[in-house]
Amino acid sequence: MRLARFALTVAAAALFILAAFAPAQAAPVKNIVIVHGALADGSGWRKVYDLLKAKGHDVTIVQEPMTSLQDDVDATHRILALQDGPVILVGHSYGGMVVTEAGNSDKVVGLVYIAAFQPDVAESVLDLAGKTPAPSTGIVATADGYLYLDPKVFAADFAADVSPADTEFMAHSQVLPAKAAFETKSRQPAWKSKKSWALITTEDRAINPDLMRMMAKRAGSTTVEVKASHAVFISQPEAVANLIEEASLALSK
Repeated sequence: MRLARFALTVAAAALFILAAFAPAQAAPVKNIVIVHGALADGSGWRKVYDLLKAKGHDVTIVQEPMTSLQDDVDATHRILALQDGPVILVGHSYGGMVVTEAGNSDKVVGLVYIAAFQPDVAESVLDLAGKTPAPSTGIVATADGYLYLDPKVFAADFAADVSPADTEFMAHSQVLPAKAAFETKSRQPAWKSKKSWALITTEDRAINPDLMRMMAKRAGSTTVEVKASHAVFISQPEAVANLIEEASLALSK
């Protein structure tokens, strides 16, 4: 009996020692902040939001003013400040410019680019798009310096795999970005110091897929390719949510 008790005591002590020296398990990254791109606002992300919520994430979508890159970065910082714990910051299209800057926040532990610009130092949207143009030529400027996509080509160039009824509405509810935001150059890319993931939409007519590949490669982003239009967050929300979940799991190890 004494021998059995001694053996149990030794075993318990060994387990205690192993537990003490075992590496601590990182807490799951559950906060997701999404920055939408130009032309379509955050409401289009409802399906992605619902999928991530079902997986146990806390999801917040930034509604940027689109008046300048700095204003949009400030709006993102405002939302980041409200988060309790580490954050995965997600950007779509022009939103990639925003998260590249705002991602330097101490709260951000990883970046996910969804059909997005992923600039290096001193690069703007217009710089990048000019080097590797996309097929769409429908962007028009207003008299006071804001940009929109001609409704006549909106479906084909932005959301070819979204229902006609939805694209009709989207074409006439655009969020117009200031041209100055597209001309502003990136300063300190967060992807240089933080892990990143990129979803490349192979049927994209708003950002050239080859440009997305180049940007993701130089950033060392974990990359997936999806046969989808620029509006992949609407047409294939599962693919978008799955990549964000992949990032969450990887950053929780």
